[in-house]
Amino acid sequence: MSFEFVAGNLALDFVATVAERRTTAVERIPTPSDLAQWLADAGLVDAPPAVDADGYARAIALRELIWTLLTTDDSRPLPADAVEALNAGAAGPAPTAALSPDRSVATTADLDACLTAIARAAVDVFRPANRVRLTWCEGTDCTRAFLDASRAHNRRWCGMAGCGDRAKAAAYRARRRATPA
Repeated sequence: MSFEFVAGNLALDFVATVAERRTTAVERIPTPSDLAQWLADAGLVDAPPAVDADGYARAIALRELIWTLLTTDDSRPLPADAVEALNAGAAGPAPTAALSPDRSVATTADLDACLTAIARAAVDVFRPANRVRLTWCEGTDCTRAFLDASRAHNRRWCGMAGCGDRAKAAAYRARRRATPA
């Protein structure tokens, strides 16, 4: 399976491993081995770490915790128990990068260190500079959040290769139908 990393934040990309949450809820990492591959593809480690059923369950729990925090109405405080759990997850060990004499860099970590990095990225989303850039895709069924780094701060879709292309194609078809022959 190929994964997309278009959110500008590791935790937001991790949450997006469930696509279309409000409709089809497509699970993009259905197995521990898919999770291990996602962690490597995300650049957290050079090779997929070992992931057992318990570790997989902890990762999914973290993902859903982050989703809960992201979708909490801005007019309400974040749930204290969720904040405490995220902060505890962010306090663990991080992946380790090591430089070799040949100038190569190897990054290694176990699952716990990878989950710590994701939790830290989630905390980072709530920094004021990122919070103002946090945007939700305007795609019809998309439930992906991303950090809008565009110059004009007017990015509308999570990615042009998916939601953006579909929206532009739909707008084109609508214009064609509205034009008299």
